[in-house]
Amino acid sequence: MLEEGGMNAGTRVDDMRWGVAMAALAAVLAVGGCASDDVGPSPAELRAEWDAQNVYPQNFKTDLLDFLRTYLNDPSNVRNGGVSQPVLMDVGPGKRYVACVRYDARDAQGHYGETKIGAATYVSGKLDRFIDTKLQVKQMCKDAAFAPFPELAKLTR
Repeated sequence: MLEEGGMNAGTRVDDMRWGVAMAALAAVLAVGGCASDDVGPSPAELRAEWDAQNVYPQNFKTDLLDFLRTYLNDPSNVRNGGVSQPVLMDVGPGKRYVACVRYDARDAQGHYGETKIGAATYVSGKLDRFIDTKLQVKQMCKDAAFAPFPELAKLTR
């Protein structure tokens, strides 16, 4: 028995299945078209990009002072300030300039605690990260030659 329009129910179901199959095929082809052999930069390209950012930080002391002014609870009257010259060392997938800084600062209650050491890493000549995790800093700053850093004692809020 034919329904209105000259189609029976079986033909309509077949047409719907055909449409669903074509939509699924189109989706598979669209996703498959996104795949390619180019998955991004090669390890050598990534390494070259990393190494290109190793620019000696000419203003490393100024960058450290600016950072420590906001990092320390009380940046005034910091004692025992010392800083090492930036040296290239292994950090992440390559090398970075690292400067170590030593200081005694007051805590939130105004009391001096133990001497702290931190390591500052530089990217493109600018302070990128300050590391204060004892285990990491101990490894990074084990051979640091600290020179006096009197500018640290002159910090204000």
